Amino acid sequence: MLYLQILYSFTSDDITTTIVPITLFAVVAGPLCNFQRFSHIVFWIWLHLLHFNVANQIIDPQEDGKNKSSRPIPAGLISLEDALVLRWALIPICLALSACYSFQVFGLSLVLTLFIIFYNELKAHEHWISKNFITAVGYACFEIGSTLIAGKDMSRLEPTAISAIALSLAVFTSTLHAQDFKDVEGDRLIGRRTLPIAFPNLARTSMLVALPLWSICLSRVWGVNTLCTLVFTGYAAMVGLRFMTCKTSKAARMSCKLYSLWFSVAHLLPAYWRYFHGEQNYAF
Repeated sequence: MLYLQILYSFTSDDITTTIVPITLFAVVAGPLCNFQRFSHIVFWIWLHLLHFNVANQIIDPQEDGKNKSSRPIPAGLISLEDALVLRWALIPICLALSACYSFQVFGLSLVLTLFIIFYNELKAHEHWISKNFITAVGYACFEIGSTLIAGKDMSRLEPTAISAIALSLAVFTSTLHAQDFKDVEGDRLIGRRTLPIAFPNLARTSMLVALPLWSICLSRVWGVNTLCTLVFTGYAAMVGLRFMTCKTSKAARMSCKLYSLWFSVAHLLPAYWRYFHGEQNYAF
């Protein structure tokens, strides 16, 4: 039971920001071919997230001890040496699990493995350009892999799924720095240059502009009715305004949670299309 607690603690902070939205996306974009696949989707996402987080958290455990003391290494739940063993053991585990689904899923797992090394051991996380690029590619791999597992044919994606992934990647790439605002103090201490640190005014303004614009665009693409579009866009504008005006660490954490909710709803919009419009009229 202690071992499960340790593994869970490595990923607990990313349940709402990663596991929930990607799972929802895979279910509606695949679409989910049967309910038994749901547990496969969640476990595949969680295992690869565990792989990334363990690799990330062994890089600078002293910084975590100052800013994120609840994480398993600074909390004393696992030693740095054992975490190192776990970090490299997860590579063959992730690859072997992915190979059980299809060659395509295995390939995505391999790409994730390489980019995790690039992000952590090769220190791509230290500058916002390389950090955002690697994060976006990794997120795309998560979405494509989980969507393949959800669908009937785990070797290819349906046209709607391809369009949904392309849109999701564009949205994520242009707004992923929303998750960096809450870590500004800790990132500044270790010399990491995220977008909110390098260009704080631009980063905040981009959230105010991008969230409503993406809400309108996604609503248009997925055929959302006027009332739902207004509600979705209004919520996005409120979240964007929070990023502009609420600048404390506590406020940034709440803004990040509100952003995660918006992002999760955005991931559900392909389901709206499938239900109200059907595949036969799809044109993107």
